[in-house]
Amino acid sequence: MISAGDFRNGITFEMDGQVVQVIEFQHVKPGKGAAFVRTKYKNVITGAVVERSFNPTDKYPTAFIERKDMQYLYNEDDLYYFMDMESYEQLPIDKSKLGSAFQFVKENMEVKVLSYKGNVFGVEPPNFVELEVTETDPGFKGDTATNATKPATLETGAEIKVPLFINQGDMIRIDTRTGEYMERA
Repeated sequence: MISAGDFRNGITFEMDGQVVQVIEFQHVKPGKGAAFVRTKYKNVITGAVVERSFNPTDKYPTAFIERKDMQYLYNEDDLYYFMDMESYEQLPIDKSKLGSAFQFVKENMEVKVLSYKGNVFGVEPPNFVELEVTETDPGFKGDTATNATKPATLETGAEIKVPLFINQGDMIRIDTRTGEYMERA
């Protein structure tokens, strides 16, 4: 059990039959009245974000999210196949559970498969990946005011904005959490 007074970023717990994860929290002690904990939390299954205040003495059961290292193999229609790195078993996961960051994952890349009580609800790619730019317009010198960008298509099919000096065939590093260009690889 965890009390609301012990909330920290990233803590997962069960509330009203749902598994939620604390994104932000703030302990508030008003001059008048009782203290409370203002939080923003996310439902880990549906992804819905909610703001709510808790009494610091409220208690909730802790939820343990299993994060298992697996290798992405291939996809067939809407099923994506992952291999357990220890037992070599293959696990098919429906496309709807992958999330938007999965667009930066290519075959044979290691990811973390997230599950709660045996039910898979998401796939977490590495924070940073290196991918090749397969298509982009050439940049021209003198086109910049400040921080000018252009669209680029990556080898996984994802489209992002890159600086003008990036050319087709370049390897670049991407932050999968934000989907932004970081640097040349």
